[in-house]
Amino acid sequence: MSANPICEMLGIKYPVFQGGMAWIADANLAAAVSNAGGLGIIAAMNSNGEQLRAQIRKAKELTDKPFGVNLMLMSPYIDEAVEVVCQEKIAVVTTGAGNPAKYMEQLKNAGVKVICVVASVALAVMAQRIGASAVVAEGCESGGHVGDTTTMALVPQVVDAVNIPVIAAGGIADGRGMAAAFMLGAKAIQMGTRFLTAKECGVHPNYKEKVLKAKDRDTIVTGKSLGHPVRALKNRMTRDFQAKENDPLATPDELEKMGAGALRRAAIDGDVKTGSCMCGQIAGLVNSEGTCEEIITGICRDAKALLKKKCEEL
Repeated sequence: MSANPICEMLGIKYPVFQGGMAWIADANLAAAVSNAGGLGIIAAMNSNGEQLRAQIRKAKELTDKPFGVNLMLMSPYIDEAVEVVCQEKIAVVTTGAGNPAKYMEQLKNAGVKVICVVASVALAVMAQRIGASAVVAEGCESGGHVGDTTTMALVPQVVDAVNIPVIAAGGIADGRGMAAAFMLGAKAIQMGTRFLTAKECGVHPNYKEKVLKAKDRDTIVTGKSLGHPVRALKNRMTRDFQAKENDPLATPDELEKMGAGALRRAAIDGDVKTGSCMCGQIAGLVNSEGTCEEIITGICRDAKALLKKKCEEL
């Protein structure tokens, strides 16, 4: 896959991105993914500038390969995060939860490639217009904050609408998913849920075990009434949240309070009952651990073989 435009653009071996999962995508996981030939990504989430810098410098100690940072544009520290990314000469950022237009000139002048995570064709077109190097078309099968359109429907429409490379995300965890994404026109894939069970992933063992035991119908989307729906594994927290969300007397403030800190409780503290175990629908297919290298090379090998076989059958 050396002729792949995403690999050529970023100097990576395999067209595989690791999702920027808050409280999970740290320097250790990002470095492991990058060392395995993919693009590891550190989640800036709500970190201040110096906290993010510490993670970046730790990753630099662990890998000499390119890695990226996911910028959460709604963060109160976003200005600091962008400044640190530029100072540390990060190769690429992915952006979400907002419009990166304000920061495009600053990032591009620093040599940082900007890849926007989008959930619609309109957002993809906007990203191209303001100078994004590529877009991640993320379907609603993914974990965490989601849009409304499935990966199967979203990716080809985005591919047809823009002239920059498209990375497919949402519902991809094996070679079949990667092959399907490439047939839809994507040039790379991004995975989050699959890397939750990587041996180098530092998520709490309780969270990891819950992902490994998940079945196909074990995720649920809550938060639509607040305007930012989230997909997570079903547990006491999601049941209580859904009940409150369906209560006509419940206020947005009450719902926001219920969700505050829930991801950290699950990912760091291991509270998989009252915490939010954000996870994609593909979790039912993720039933084993593996190193980042085993995950990435296995998926790419299987996708390549499958694509070759299917072409021969036509």
